[in-house]
Amino acid sequence: MPRASSKSLVASAKPADEKITINLGCVDLGQIDLLVQEGFYANRTDLIRTAIRNQLMSHGDAVRAAVSRKTLTLGIQHFSKADLQAVQKAGQRLDVRVLGLASIAPDVTPALALATIESITVLGTLHASAAVKAALSKRIG
Repeated sequence: MPRASSKSLVASAKPADEKITINLGCVDLGQIDLLVQEGFYANRTDLIRTAIRNQLMSHGDAVRAAVSRKTLTLGIQHFSKADLQAVQKAGQRLDVRVLGLASIAPDVTPALALATIESITVLGTLHASAAVKAALSKRIG
């Protein structure tokens, strides 16, 4: 059966930010609070977000090379019911590889997802119904 690249599907609007939890030592946290108090940053989140962005920029070449090597879609990849029905009608299956957000529409059934998605690798976040995630669980890498 032929395989289709997920890159041909349309990206959607920017989603809400994801929340993460980190553990910091009291000295690091105190220094962050001091920089916030001194007006360098609006709050702790602002400093942490800036620090992460600076690290990602400093490793930008390595990220771009890995994205290219692993044939990842960079950013947001949304799969609507119509997208997957078109893939199914064409007799194709998708190998989905996303760095960012992969989103499967809420009206996609587990059967349609199984019929059209051969594998799915997401470095970031996968938004899909619990039923679709459960159906694809053995195909999620």
